[in-house]
Amino acid sequence: MADAKAEAKSFLERAQEAIEDAVESTVEAVKENPLAAAAIAGGVVVAAAGAAYGVSKLLDDGDKPAADSK
Repeated sequence: MADAKAEAKSFLERAQEAIEDAVESTVEAVKENPLAAAAIAGGVVVAAAGAAYGVSKLLDDGDKPAADSK
């Protein structure tokens, strides 16, 4: 059981270090090229909005009764 806890802690420490490295890299990239960073952020927002719209449409389709095909 102690080994599992040590492995979990080690995994969490590595994950935290990876996140810190990613944040540092992101901050440096924004400092070096703010326009590209803004474009990427805009793309992320558009992608998230598109995904939310798609999910809402899928959920709406499930609530409607099936149309009769005559």
